[in-house]
Amino acid sequence: MLSLARKLWTEAISGGASTGPFGGRAGPASVPRGMRVYAVGDIHGRLDLLDQMLGQIARDADQAPNLLKYLVFLGDYVDRGPDSRLVIERLACGLPPVFGAVFLRGNHEDTMLGFLSDLRVAPGWLTYGGDATLESYGIPAPDPEAPPEHLLQAQMMLNGLLPPHHRAFLTGLRNHLTIGDYHFVHAGVRPGIPLDQQEDKDRLWIRDAFLTSRADHGKIVVHGHTIAPEPELLPNRIGIDTGAYATNRLTALVLEGTDRRFLCTV
Repeated sequence: MLSLARKLWTEAISGGASTGPFGGRAGPASVPRGMRVYAVGDIHGRLDLLDQMLGQIARDADQAPNLLKYLVFLGDYVDRGPDSRLVIERLACGLPPVFGAVFLRGNHEDTMLGFLSDLRVAPGWLTYGGDATLESYGIPAPDPEAPPEHLLQAQMMLNGLLPPHHRAFLTGLRNHLTIGDYHFVHAGVRPGIPLDQQEDKDRLWIRDAFLTSRADHGKIVVHGHTIAPEPELLPNRIGIDTGAYATNRLTALVLEGTDRRFLCTV
């Protein structure tokens, strides 16, 4: 069974279905047969919602015991919500063993890592949710406009208190993943550029140029990063950031064959 799972996973992430001249699909988008994929949107420090979602996924997966199940997390695990430290701990150490899991990097993880070595990152990170992450590690968060020595103290404390396996988790995050006819990334892609030639800055940060594009990207892009009140299901992209930290609504996209459906905490 293990060798079969490895074979299916290797085939899945190498592409899978037939494509047109620019990588466009020759038929309905799909993931490889025998596999179910759960893609989870932006968590932002909400351990309560993550645990609710993992419970929903486990119950859903129990209905298909013969399928291989994979979790794909789209990034932004930290900041804004109260439990960034516990979210990282759960993702790094506490997922059900029956699932394969891939963790993508979000712009918030990228910025948190930047803060560990570069104080110039501090004002932006603290303004957009880094204060909550510091406090989850027991570190008083300085004001974004605090003197450099106060920012340096917070940086030193986080470097000292960040568990080695948390640091390893953060540094080991991937920037993109392809399974069958779907390309998973945190923010999106730059239209007109092949998926394997995208810049990581766009994968982590892009908004308008991607969100307003109707171009065929070669794969259907599954992303988070930009909040919408409902999951966005378009011909060229599927957005699943429903603003969990503020709305209590964490969303997961479920892919099996050519089928698509959603799980939500609210």
